Amino acid sequence: MAAPTGRVDTIVLIHGLWLTPRSWERWADRYRARGFQVLTPSWPGMEAEVEELRADPTPIAGQRIADITDHYARIIREQPRPPIIMGHSFGGLIAQLLVARKLSTAAVAVHPVPVDGVQEFPLSTLRSVFPILDNPAHRHRAVPMTPDDFHFVFGNTMSRQESDAAWERYAVPAAGHVLFEAVFSNLEPGGVTKIDSHESERAPLLLLAGDADNVVPPRTVRLNADIYRPSRALTGYQEFPGRSHFAIGAPGWEEEADFALEWAMEAANEFAQTAVSQAPGRR
Repeated sequence: MAAPTGRVDTIVLIHGLWLTPRSWERWADRYRARGFQVLTPSWPGMEAEVEELRADPTPIAGQRIADITDHYARIIREQPRPPIIMGHSFGGLIAQLLVARKLSTAAVAVHPVPVDGVQEFPLSTLRSVFPILDNPAHRHRAVPMTPDDFHFVFGNTMSRQESDAAWERYAVPAAGHVLFEAVFSNLEPGGVTKIDSHESERAPLLLLAGDADNVVPPRTVRLNADIYRPSRALTGYQEFPGRSHFAIGAPGWEEEADFALEWAMEAANEFAQTAVSQAPGRR
């Protein structure tokens, strides 16, 4: 079982679109029980609880990818040592952008929205985001998700009763602008989700996928992983059978949580040793 070491003792968890830090509650409790300091900051301005954000989604509508990334960068820089970063869905995209800034000792992107360069959008992906993209005016709004949409996007491996209960506990409106930014980033030179795929001094990065994921199917995650082929840095990919996009909350979440932590701890310790041995003045 993974446990904190002198070099790695903090994990930062980044939530995704339509969700809040509450969505990480199971993973956070599991990691804290093993002795880690676990931080679950919200996107900037979204510190309120789910119920409050549903009643007044104004803080959600103003979200921007650059602002979200900068927000987490500031939090991470306040830590005494670079943490493990884990991000789910859009949080997985943010995690990759933070890795590109060299702010982690290892990172895990859980069923991530891809960085710039992945241009395929499967039909199931388009169906998942259509409630936002169908109306250009949604770019400036916080768009709610119905229980029916939640069942397709997150709860498709759960019973309808389980899915509706998860919607009630976790779902908030989504920032339309954030989704438009990600989808159209490929059309803009130097888009907000672009990274240097050749960077070899970055921390290890693991991408996780589920074969029942309607939002980012395994092929999309593999294409995301392939973007890093020019880099000599460690990039891992792991696919889990029967796992939906709600990998952090649907039954069976423990398997991915444990795999992510074990991989990240092993990679982080090796990366830290390599960084020390290659530092100026070291032998």
